[in-house]
Amino acid sequence: AAEMQLPVNIVAILPITDNAISENAFLPSDVITAYNGKTIEVLNTDAEGRMILADGLSYMAKNFKTDFLIDLATLTGSSVRMFGDTCGALFSNNEELRNLLIKTGDKTNQRLWNLPLWDVWKDDIQSDVADIKNISMKPIGDCIIAAKFLEQFIENHPKWAHLDIAGVAFGNVGYAKEKAATGFGVQLLADLIENYH
Repeated sequence: AAEMQLPVNIVAILPITDNAISENAFLPSDVITAYNGKTIEVLNTDAEGRMILADGLSYMAKNFKTDFLIDLATLTGSSVRMFGDTCGALFSNNEELRNLLIKTGDKTNQRLWNLPLWDVWKDDIQSDVADIKNISMKPIGDCIIAAKFLEQFIENHPKWAHLDIAGVAFGNVGYAKEKAATGFGVQLLADLIENYH
């Protein structure tokens, strides 16, 4: 945006962790307190991405006044099984933002497919020992459950979108001889900022 001399302010954070085995690793049945004070029951330690992204979203929403709150993550295998390398999975609580992202994705060939965030799935992540659990025990699309989990940490931001880009983040790209990171989302967000600020 700076090189494009756009009159916008952008705040980005990059929550990073590893999923290591050690005496400090979290375990199934642990209850962890998130940045915003909500407690999370850990049922699957491999769902660490949504755990750190939850803190990142909450931190952004509480500390910065933003027009949009957009996260991109290679979060779930279910989005890969659903779409392969064709498109990213899109979840949003705002129709205007959802439509802008779909339109911009079509324009930049970084396509997104909208999936629902119905309230019925909130029941699937309710815990008996914490405010929320990090997975559902039902056999339903985990990318939907992950998005519903993340929605609990946006601090009621009115224009939030979650892009699960697990299937499109790596693959055969024209500028590399081997499979590489595709940079999915860069053109999408740059165009969104340039044309809709």
